[in-house]
Amino acid sequence: MSHRMDSRSRSNRRRARWAAVCAGLVLSLTVGAQGEAAPSDTPAPPGPLGRIPDVTAAVAGGLLHPEAPPAGANDWSCRPSREHPRPVVLLHGSAANAFNNWSMMSPWLKQQGYCVFAPNYGGPPGSPFQATGPIRESARQVARYVDRVLKATGARQVDIVGHSQGGGPTPRWYLRFEGGTHPEHPKRNKVRRLVALAPSNHGGNVSGIGTLTTRLGLNSAVSAVLGQAWSDQMVGSEMNRKLDKGGDTRPGVHYTVIATRYDAFATPVHHSFLTAGPGAKVRNILIQRICKEDFSDHLSLAYDSNAAQLVSNALDPAHAKPVRCGLALPLLGG
Repeated sequence: MSHRMDSRSRSNRRRARWAAVCAGLVLSLTVGAQGEAAPSDTPAPPGPLGRIPDVTAAVAGGLLHPEAPPAGANDWSCRPSREHPRPVVLLHGSAANAFNNWSMMSPWLKQQGYCVFAPNYGGPPGSPFQATGPIRESARQVARYVDRVLKATGARQVDIVGHSQGGGPTPRWYLRFEGGTHPEHPKRNKVRRLVALAPSNHGGNVSGIGTLTTRLGLNSAVSAVLGQAWSDQMVGSEMNRKLDKGGDTRPGVHYTVIATRYDAFATPVHHSFLTAGPGAKVRNILIQRICKEDFSDHLSLAYDSNAAQLVSNALDPAHAKPVRCGLALPLLGG
């Protein structure tokens, strides 16, 4: 009996150590990389400049002023134009915030004439690390925010551009379970286009770390440190199974997925892609098939001018422009 208890004790200690190691590694990667995925106050023109990080602004803005909107976003007096009749809602990724995730994309879209809105969601108010809570709760917050945008702008629909969690499970859960359709018109979605950068649509294993935490039964322990969004985004999670059960898409929504083969978080990369169901349109893009020398990873894709042009083309396909394929490098290793 004593031997079995000692064995259990040693096993529990090993699990605890693994939990600490995995949590620390993922937290350091997430915090460090998001700090590098820094904002710029000027839009990044598509072309040879690639992504445009500003580490100092990321630390100062994303950490010290996490509730500040990125440049160009959250002008509640903005009224959509005839050329761009739908406001664009930018949804950041896990452990990020609107400022550090969208400080390139937001002014770039604003410059093109869009009404741009970028909320923080899924985390404690004032925390720089948002989108860490349960996907279901994050989707409810997005639902309320989209309704606020529609009311303020007078638009009937929005377009969503999201990164990682913000392009995958959160908006998809919102569309399916949290009021993504107009109550008076059940067949009319509140979202016309969903453009996703490196989305964790079908769960990710974070280059194998997630597979390890799942097999060792450590996801709950890691989520206690990093938030429930960790467990929710693991391959085969309860959330993923429920979300995928009825198919990937909603009728009437146009989906564009932009993924990178150098992704170290939403892995394997094919888990990012969607399959079109009835009445939906899907375009899955591996960015290296457009630009062979694009080395953007999961985090830097939001600061990649090649991806920015693909986003613009997805939002306004009638006026799509060629991607000029500037060299894009990762912000951090991976």
